[in-house]
Amino acid sequence: MRKLWWVILLSLSLNAFAQTPEEKGLEIAMEADRRDTGFHDSTASMRMLLRNRQGEESTRDIRVKTLEQKNDGDKSLTIFDRPADVKGTAFLSFTHKSGPDDQWLYLPALKRIKRISSRNRSGPFMGSEFAYEDLSSQEVEKYTYRYLRDEQYKGMDCFVIERDPVDPYSGYTRQVVWIDKAEYRPQKIDYYDRKNSLLKTLTFDDYQQFLGQYWRAHDMYMVNHQTGKSTRLTWSNYRFRTGLTDRDFDRNSLKRVR
Repeated sequence: MRKLWWVILLSLSLNAFAQTPEEKGLEIAMEADRRDTGFHDSTASMRMLLRNRQGEESTRDIRVKTLEQKNDGDKSLTIFDRPADVKGTAFLSFTHKSGPDDQWLYLPALKRIKRISSRNRSGPFMGSEFAYEDLSSQEVEKYTYRYLRDEQYKGMDCFVIERDPVDPYSGYTRQVVWIDKAEYRPQKIDYYDRKNSLLKTLTFDDYQQFLGQYWRAHDMYMVNHQTGKSTRLTWSNYRFRTGLTDRDFDRNSLKRVR
């Protein structure tokens, strides 16, 4: 009888500490965020390859600067260098942990800074398959989470979690994310549209580590299942802790880009 009571008490104790899928999903997201915190700033070069349904391709050469914020989301500045018709175009994004992000687009032909409305962040960025909201730093607070399962992906043991955007104007109902257990890096994301149909898939490849801690995928491939279009981002020339400050990311910096 005493043994039976010990079994019951042990079972109750284990159940008391069992995580819900929501708690486990949040824990995984927080650990992934923790491992990528503290790099301060970075610069990188990126080639964007656009491919339409017919297989026709065009490329764009881009520079990206990023600055961490202690109590908020990252700031980023994206500058187009080539081809000539987009040269000098610049995109400035201030990601916030809560509330809508601040985003501006500078169009050199018009010599005008255009603010991106929170209602328009689901629109395509510069003709690519990436939406404006995809370009924000993926702050933990921007989603609610749920652990779905463990699964192998490309030979890696992964957590599969679902994250639902908090923003009512998001273009997505939910995202399903594969995160490898070894380093907590995103490996694949499925995006579901407002009708809860699969819209896009983003895959990450060629991860490289910097400063002994920070992993960056040098190949990011977004395919739109509904249009047949795709965009590939190939990254290079990563540099960290270069001394960037808030002044490099003010609105006037959009007109100063070279």
